[in-house]
Amino acid sequence: PNETTDLPLPNLTPRHQELIPTPCGPIKPWSELSSPVKIYFCVTILSLLSVIGLTIENLVQQTEENFTVSLIQLIGIVFCVYYVTRGILQENRLELIVFVLSILLVMFRSIVNYTVLSAKQKPDLLARFVLILLVGSFDVICAIILIQSQSMMAFRVGGALESLQSQYFMLNLCFSMLTFDLQAQLCFCVLLLMSLREITLLHGIILATGIFWACLKVTVGIIAILKELKPVVWIFLTQNIPEVANLVYLLYMCFLPMEGIPE
Repeated sequence: PNETTDLPLPNLTPRHQELIPTPCGPIKPWSELSSPVKIYFCVTILSLLSVIGLTIENLVQQTEENFTVSLIQLIGIVFCVYYVTRGILQENRLELIVFVLSILLVMFRSIVNYTVLSAKQKPDLLARFVLILLVGSFDVICAIILIQSQSMMAFRVGGALESLQSQYFMLNLCFSMLTFDLQAQLCFCVLLLMSLREITLLHGIILATGIFWACLKVTVGIIAILKELKPVVWIFLTQNIPEVANLVYLLYMCFLPMEGIPE
């Protein structure tokens, strides 16, 4: 009897041998998902792909200003596909929370964009606007129900017992922050690209270098998290130094003109 009580509960048992290895961590086999979760996952992916298709169609027909908004929205929807896939197939509650926040952000951006449009422009974006609201509401409600499910435990997928749950939670938090950082940097690159009147060779080189650096940094960070290699962690920390230095420089340049303002 004592041996039985000392054993971990079934839902706390590591599952390394039962999982499918992927570059973004181990995932559950499709056969392990329940029927409602399978239906939700398929409907969500198909609906998000439909929104992506409508957004791409609108991108071809829009002005420069609306093009920027739609392109940023397209980036957000693509990342939503990634978040919900990882959240469901990895039993990752944190990733589903990120998915809900991303969907709400996409819905808010769509509402604001549609509100400020002129009456002539609204009919062109009405289909996408309605689809985003309907799909977003469905995804958020179902994701919240799934988040509250007791079976959604990411540490079990990672092969860690309950005693290591907090550590595994931090690893997943860092993983999510990396993807958020990449999403934000891509959106900033789009804003910068569209705000330039003329794209010189220097601007193109800077933007290409920035996108490459962001992707490289995220890749190194993911390897550091999944492999838990200290040398790779130090390399990742070193990669963040230019961004911190650039932020300090920008803050200095912003506040420098204020020194000449009389009190």
